[in-house]
Amino acid sequence: MLRVERLAAAYGPVHVLHDVSFELAPGESLAVLGANGAGKTTLLRAICGLMVRRQGSVAFAGQEIARRRPDEIVRLGISQVPEGRRLFFPLTVLENLEAGALPLRSGGRAAEVKEALGLVFELFPRLAERRAQIAGTLSGGEQQMLAIARALMGRPRMLLLDEPSVGLAPKVIEALFGVLHTLKGTGLTILLAEQHVPLALDLADRAIILGLGRVAMSGRPDELRDSAEIHRIYLGG
Repeated sequence: MLRVERLAAAYGPVHVLHDVSFELAPGESLAVLGANGAGKTTLLRAICGLMVRRQGSVAFAGQEIARRRPDEIVRLGISQVPEGRRLFFPLTVLENLEAGALPLRSGGRAAEVKEALGLVFELFPRLAERRAQIAGTLSGGEQQMLAIARALMGRPRMLLLDEPSVGLAPKVIEALFGVLHTLKGTGLTILLAEQHVPLALDLADRAIILGLGRVAMSGRPDELRDSAEIHRIYLGG
């Protein structure tokens, strides 16, 4: 589904990613782990076309996308839930969801919008109850639900999530990851950047660990859970 080869990315003169390579199969979940500043957000932004300076190859479903615009990448089937949610706060819950459906409408798939809306309301009943509420007045957990639901409105083939647990209460995090497990069960391909290591490894089929913009380690969750390398990267020493 996704093949990243020797990807490098920079903000102006500051190089953040160096020679990053990995593959993601259809229906697979991959966790991207690493401490703050390791390059997790930059990696997701680079895949989605939100980096100005990139080198290397990013192929999605056999198509090279490293030179495509972000809107083209979304229409190909990649949706991202950005760090910080990035909702349209003056708009209602329903209006935010309708904004997420724009790729369907512009791509001649408007008939799928109703089905997509039904799915997200089934996954997040709280949003159905608050469909007329202004997004900026929702709780933090409800805003994260809305950010995920908005990304799902485009009926993506692959979902990218950037630190979805940040700033949320433990019970809310548990509920959100329950939804992610449900989505994984539907066959959706998931790329998750996360600092909550146990929850990320419970969801993932494989994981890569970034350190200073490079892949420091990769493997299956059972290989990484008790790894001394993970403790070194996260805790030092």
